[in-house]
Amino acid sequence: MDTLSLDDVTKEFGSVRAVDGLSARIPAGSIYGFLGPNGAGKTTTLRMVMNIISPDSGRIEVLGHCSKEGVSERIGYMPEERGLYRKMKVRAVLSYFGTLKGMKRRDLVPEIARWLDDVGLAASADQRVEDLSRGMQQKLQFVVTAISDPDLLILDEPFSGLDPVNLELMRDIMLRMREAGKTVIFSTHMMEQAEKLCDFILLIDKGKKIIDGTLDEIRSTYPRSSIMAELEGETDFVTALPMVRGMEHDGRKLEITLTEDGDPQDLLRGLVEKVRVRSFEEKVPSLHEIFVDLVRGHDA
Repeated sequence: MDTLSLDDVTKEFGSVRAVDGLSARIPAGSIYGFLGPNGAGKTTTLRMVMNIISPDSGRIEVLGHCSKEGVSERIGYMPEERGLYRKMKVRAVLSYFGTLKGMKRRDLVPEIARWLDDVGLAASADQRVEDLSRGMQQKLQFVVTAISDPDLLILDEPFSGLDPVNLELMRDIMLRMREAGKTVIFSTHMMEQAEKLCDFILLIDKGKKIIDGTLDEIRSTYPRSSIMAELEGETDFVTALPMVRGMEHDGRKLEITLTEDGDPQDLLRGLVEKVRVRSFEEKVPSLHEIFVDLVRGHDA
């Protein structure tokens, strides 16, 4: 079952087509990364999902409904522009937003305590929002989004302003929510976090879908043309092998670039015939490398 589906969605602002025929399926119980450079159309798409703005054409279905109306209490949304009341105290902010989501006081009190403890804000419960650091405000905004236990969380740049410790904290919470059957959709520029977290990835640029699928599926369509190897003995013969396009030294290891139809297994056999192979590993492209290469290719 899909928690969210987009079918040929388009949105224009004057002469600018911010989202251009975008289609995607977000399965229930998954973490879905929505990636793209600045101005790609990520935030515009999330705002259309939340019915803040309407698409010019196409169809959006959320939790089995044509819009979020009727299911809004099942959705938690954290916009890129944070919306906390700076003069309110932390506990009061959570009580206010929890009440807006229809939570009863008897449920709110223990949930507020649990969440503040989970994100390390228990000692700041009676501080004003304006007195919190940027990272603490970011965590509070996340709790505001999640406190009503929504089935779908939509997070626009959730890692902004977080230090490495709190990045890991947020990552662990999101994984825990997925294990509980929740669906998490988030946009980010932080490829490393997307690579660690996501079950599925959608990359858009200039409003168009460039690629989507699991990270393994995306990598399988991306050429793995390099091998990292450590050899004992002379290495001059390597560049003469028919499947090798080039070779560079990387410390004690060699980075061997294969021809377009070069097979890593053929290379391994060719190496073993000549020298002892101490290590041999296909160089899997990182999500950052794939992202940069695909966006550059789309711009060309």
